[in-house]
Amino acid sequence: QVQLVESGGGLVQPGGSLRLSCAASGTLFSTSTMGWFRQAPGKVREWVATIRSNGDTSSADSVKGRFTISRDNAKNTVYLQMNSLKPEDTAVYYCKNYAVNFWGKGTLVTVST
Repeated sequence: QVQLVESGGGLVQPGGSLRLSCAASGTLFSTSTMGWFRQAPGKVREWVATIRSNGDTSSADSVKGRFTISRDNAKNTVYLQMNSLKPEDTAVYYCKNYAVNFWGKGTLVTVST
């Protein structure tokens, strides 16, 4: 049974940082392309970043230079380091396993004073 469990969300002030984690189980994590997406209130879900099994990464222009995706195959975990957060980064952040097209339940990030 595939599982993806996101954690690390919360309330942070503008300019602050958070690190999201996504713990995977039930599938061969090390060979799976993994991604982060987000959905702000009233908006469609949008792609944030992707990391392939070989470590190659890509990210949306809106987060480039501020967010970094990484993975630890020994821990079956993918991370999203978010720096210089802005109010417009407020959203529920979801982890996705592309190999099996499976989503986690999300973790809420709120950037506000």
